[in-house]
Amino acid sequence: MISNKKQVQQLAALLQQKGIHDIVISPGSRNGPMIHTLAGSNLFNCRNVVDERSAAYFALGLAQSLNKSVAIVCSSGTATLNYTPAIAEAFYLNVPLIVITADRPEYWIDQLENQCIKQKGIYTNFVKKEYHLPLEESEEELSYAAREINECLNMAVSGRPGPVHINVPLEEPLHDLLDEDLPHIKTVEAKQAIYTISDSALKELATAFNSAKKIMILAGQQNPNTELEKLFAELTKKSGAVVLKEHLANLNNESSCESIDTLMAAILADKPTDFKPELLITFGGHFVSKALKQYLRKNKAQQHWHLSPSNEHYDTYQSLTKVIQTDTVTFVKQLLPEVTTNNQDYFQRWKNKEKEVNQFRDNYISEITFSDLKVIAKVGQSIPENSIVHLGNSSPVRYALIADWPKNIQFMSNRGTSGIDGSMSTAVGFASVSEKINTVLIGDLSFFYDSNALWNNYIGKNLRIIVINNGGGNIFSLIKGPGESPAFQQHFYAENKFSAKGIAQTFGLDYLSAENETQLKTSLTKLYSSKTRATILEVFTDAEINTETFRGLFKFVKQ
Repeated sequence: MISNKKQVQQLAALLQQKGIHDIVISPGSRNGPMIHTLAGSNLFNCRNVVDERSAAYFALGLAQSLNKSVAIVCSSGTATLNYTPAIAEAFYLNVPLIVITADRPEYWIDQLENQCIKQKGIYTNFVKKEYHLPLEESEEELSYAAREINECLNMAVSGRPGPVHINVPLEEPLHDLLDEDLPHIKTVEAKQAIYTISDSALKELATAFNSAKKIMILAGQQNPNTELEKLFAELTKKSGAVVLKEHLANLNNESSCESIDTLMAAILADKPTDFKPELLITFGGHFVSKALKQYLRKNKAQQHWHLSPSNEHYDTYQSLTKVIQTDTVTFVKQLLPEVTTNNQDYFQRWKNKEKEVNQFRDNYISEITFSDLKVIAKVGQSIPENSIVHLGNSSPVRYALIADWPKNIQFMSNRGTSGIDGSMSTAVGFASVSEKINTVLIGDLSFFYDSNALWNNYIGKNLRIIVINNGGGNIFSLIKGPGESPAFQQHFYAENKFSAKGIAQTFGLDYLSAENETQLKTSLTKLYSSKTRATILEVFTDAEINTETFRGLFKFVKQ
């Protein structure tokens, strides 16, 4: 059974014909026609998540895991506003969410009607395209709507992928049904362009590349790419270029350098100009390290090339000189045969410093008392191979980027906008269709903020949640400024005296805890035993010790 509303039938038909079969629905009345049609047609994988904010983040993780578009459907009014944080995250992470919101007819806007707000253009700054469906269902209106829906769905996955918004005004009655199949609607295909570098441009790039003695390549956040790993291994061996990456770049390549924050601390204490690049090449998404950004802004490369299929002019390091409109694999494949330089001095300088710094780091962590830094190092040693790690924002992502991990782990994190509000919901959505062990490494405030992530029926036994409970927002003790403020304790640190144990009981998850290194070792063994189901491990640490050991690491590395 499907709704009798033709605009809804057409929208559902185009979703199906475009291969968008995964839908996350939040319950409501005004979106009833969409619910009837999407669920009643038996053509879609419909999931129900009550909390719209969590639902949108859940869909974000689901889309990342499936590597395809996912649609979210909600009622009108504030339900639509609750989608906004995840839509912004999807926009900056390049994830194709199809946002479908029910609405009242326009003649009821601002007329004291229930659940009625101005929804036109509500996500303007965070969607690639938005379309307000017509209320009428004449042949002309339906034809026009079909064309616009086609364009919306194509835009979501073309060029730089991202969310799109389709707003659906609906008149009562909302629940009249038909025993019919969805109609067949004409689809408009959009073919992806493949950008290759012209011979003349390649010659110019190769000349500049071969002339540079100090070449740095920054790999930003991205999904795993084994082909790119092999290409970079060949490029560094052939040219002496150094590849810097954080774990979120998902490049398991021994020839690249990581542990960026500790590396930068050592370099700044040594001879910073010796590590300054002549040519900087960047690709991918965000870098977490503030120290790296500040270093490269102060020690600017003579040339900075950014690789971007969608031609974004990202000038993060304030030195951009060239945007190359191609993907990274194509760029390296075309460049490799033209490489004639082989200056290993710069590459070896970085690798030697990395080896030295990692040894200092390991020695320091082995000696310190029980703290966040030691906990996350121990977690890194316990994570099963070939699994997924979801890093919460604020402290966990920074600690995790210091620690050493197995080389075949995939790292995920909401670093598009870097908020704490949906880290767990995104991870739960990802894990719901993953066959691997998924570990969420998250702080206590982030965990409680997003505890509704566990309020759904899609929690699989592959989910592990490690809550680092240091009693509040310990990140503000680690960075300069907030800790010296009289308002620190109440308004920055936001002291937390609660435990995750009650939430585990509420949502039916197993619960473990640890307050020292011995307990942590035992709990980690249980957490990753083959018989374990979805489990929360809560690790209690002391905020003052955390601050002392974190800052102490960087002092130790500098010395």
